[in-house]
Amino acid sequence: MDAALKDLGDYLSETLGDKIVSGWQVTHGELSLTVGRESLPEVLKFLKGDARCLFDCFIDIAGVDYPERKRRFEVVYHLLSPRQNLRIRVKTSTDEVTPVPSVAEIFPAANWFEREAFDLYGILFSDHPDLRRILTDYGFQGHPLRKDFPLTGFVEVRYDDEQKRVIYEPVKLAQEFRSFDAMSPWEGAEYLLPGDEKASTGENGEASS
Repeated sequence: MDAALKDLGDYLSETLGDKIVSGWQVTHGELSLTVGRESLPEVLKFLKGDARCLFDCFIDIAGVDYPERKRRFEVVYHLLSPRQNLRIRVKTSTDEVTPVPSVAEIFPAANWFEREAFDLYGILFSDHPDLRRILTDYGFQGHPLRKDFPLTGFVEVRYDDEQKRVIYEPVKLAQEFRSFDAMSPWEGAEYLLPGDEKASTGENGEASS
């Protein structure tokens, strides 16, 4: 299978030329290539219709967040070719304000996946027929899969019995965030645990009550 993927990689590199911006590679039984954002629809349309490709089964879209990068989001498309029995991974990148061209017209199944990427990461898609949240509520603030999104969120939801409706309130923590050392209970802590100060040490060095 790797040989078939490498042959396909060479073919795509020759056919698509500079639309592939950083070469291609075969990893985990899939061909991976990175394309420019503006070339994405043309490349996916080619992969779907070309006789040597026939990647007409759209699997999903995945988002990846790299906050330290100028283009912090990587948008990853997974396609399957049932006739060739091959898989391909197409990647592109963008920032928080620059939209990625929607491919819902080429692959109708991409519609909800693009909405999910928008909802959870804030990735924008131009020419999308209905780009709105799909997993979080209408009043949700922020995008929960961004790495800078707080673990507690911004608001919490509860049912108010007096108002007889669901209301949003700012998150209130019962205590500040705690840091845990994740030490194995068999190792024993090197510091004094709360309550241990009450124990006394006997003559043989063993703790006694």
